Amino acid sequence: MRILLNDYSGHAFTVELARELAKRGHNVLHLSLGDFQSPKGDLAQKPDDPKTFEVEAISLGVPFKKYDFVARRQQEIEYGRRVTARIASWHPDVVIGCNNPLDPQRVIQNYCRACNICFVFWLQDIYSNAIKAVLKKKIPVVGHAIGVWYEELEKRLLRRADLVIAITEDFITPLVNWNVSRERIFIIENWAPKDKILILPRDNAWSRAHDLNRKFVLMYSGTLGLKHNPSLLVATAEAFKAEPEVAVVVVSEGKYADEVRDTAKARGLSNLTVLPFQDFRDYSGVLATGDVMLAMIEPDAAVYSVPSKVLSYLCAGKAIVLSANAANLAARILMRSGAGYVVAPNDEAGFVAAIRRFLKDPEARHNAGVKARGYADENFDVGMIAGRFETILAGRVKNAAPA
Repeated sequence: MRILLNDYSGHAFTVELARELAKRGHNVLHLSLGDFQSPKGDLAQKPDDPKTFEVEAISLGVPFKKYDFVARRQQEIEYGRRVTARIASWHPDVVIGCNNPLDPQRVIQNYCRACNICFVFWLQDIYSNAIKAVLKKKIPVVGHAIGVWYEELEKRLLRRADLVIAITEDFITPLVNWNVSRERIFIIENWAPKDKILILPRDNAWSRAHDLNRKFVLMYSGTLGLKHNPSLLVATAEAFKAEPEVAVVVVSEGKYADEVRDTAKARGLSNLTVLPFQDFRDYSGVLATGDVMLAMIEPDAAVYSVPSKVLSYLCAGKAIVLSANAANLAARILMRSGAGYVVAPNDEAGFVAAIRRFLKDPEARHNAGVKARGYADENFDVGMIAGRFETILAGRVKNAAPA
């Protein structure tokens, strides 16, 4: 089977899946948008990669206009066109669209339908919900209308997909309500590459290089946007500013990471450091440096939103403090696994109190970390996950056998 896996963001778990499918004899091409600011997976071709595995990052050749709605939309559509050009030259049996904004997803799906190529919508989120929430705040009247248009587009894309692979059963009800055929919906929860995120000593090369090996580190590592409530990181630094042994470290890039850095500087919070995204080869050392890992999801974020950072924290075997609604899937994973504390959104005092509990209780911190890694070991076996993908695709794709 020739599988083109298009992950807009270039996350670590999707390229791990691509490599595993290639090891099983399938021809696999992994595509992503190289210009998009996000933590990237292991996207370099390696000498020991299967010969049937290819990985490419598409570049638009200009800076990505993430915060300009009109310019960003044009760039996203152009990205969709470049993906379709690669589809045309590579001739896949199946295209898996993951993390794509709706405009390029439409371009890619339309091409696949026209060429009779099986198209799989790998559903990570209800994207139109986020579009409506953001645009309603920015341009109240017109923004709502645009949001409704995108909701109708998303419904149509999901109904027209040959298969929908969703990350949680929570999606089933809204999808069925949107008249997506139930027999075409399959559930595979997200994961992180546990065999690539190693359990390293707290005192490691990366922590020493950043003078963090003698600090108690509260770490946030991953994409930072409005839905992540970046002000909570500043509030955390304020709460610990009189404790020089505590450092708040933010590993992220973009507008909101810059705002956190600027606000910290303006307030004299020398205990808060913002670093750019790190190379995946250093990722294990980065996560090993954190004593308590931080994550935030705003109240209006979808209940099925699971930031990939939380799954990586689990692999690293770290205690986690998450600010999110208890109904959120990431919150449920933490509560089910015992890997950390879940605090209600906007409860700054509760967030800081949860961190302090871990700071004062090394045993609780250790136990939470053990449970975190235990959850990853039990649920993040890429071989089993790849087998599930194979089974699902085999029921729909004509040339489903390995090459």
